[in-house]
Amino acid sequence: MSVTTLFATIVTGHYGFADIHKQPDNDHHLLVSTQHFSPGDVISPFGSSEIHTTPSRYTVQVNDTQHIILKPEFLQYINHSCNPNAFFNTSTMQLEALRTIAPGDEFTFFYPSTEWFMAEPFQCNCGEVNCIGIIKGAKELSKDLLAHYRLTDFIQAKADEQNH
Repeated sequence: MSVTTLFATIVTGHYGFADIHKQPDNDHHLLVSTQHFSPGDVISPFGSSEIHTTPSRYTVQVNDTQHIILKPEFLQYINHSCNPNAFFNTSTMQLEALRTIAPGDEFTFFYPSTEWFMAEPFQCNCGEVNCIGIIKGAKELSKDLLAHYRLTDFIQAKADEQNH
């Protein structure tokens, strides 16, 4: 379902394959596709504008000691979903489509797929039937739950190490 059928938003930025939308009632931002993507498609390469040693709500974890601020910066507006359509592959540094994404769809990813420990766990409001409730780092989620998601190589290795 497209974003525009769910709630009114204001477009605040255009970036080729995506637009930044803002919900005027709460200033919440989201990244919305302007193109069609099929599962496995590379949506965008990404890199880092800054590297931190500890996680924050704005970083993506790439290893035990590196948490990056995304570049291009507008990728920070990809929100969490328990039924994500995109994946930050930190081995190839590419944002990839997990399932079909149509123009007007919000880009979403599963935050624990890139985060071993989250600086700010939160109550999920994704509304998906498989919603896991409290979103926290992969370290705090069961092996069975994580098996339903694509995880970065780093997070998968940490999960495998923890479960042995």
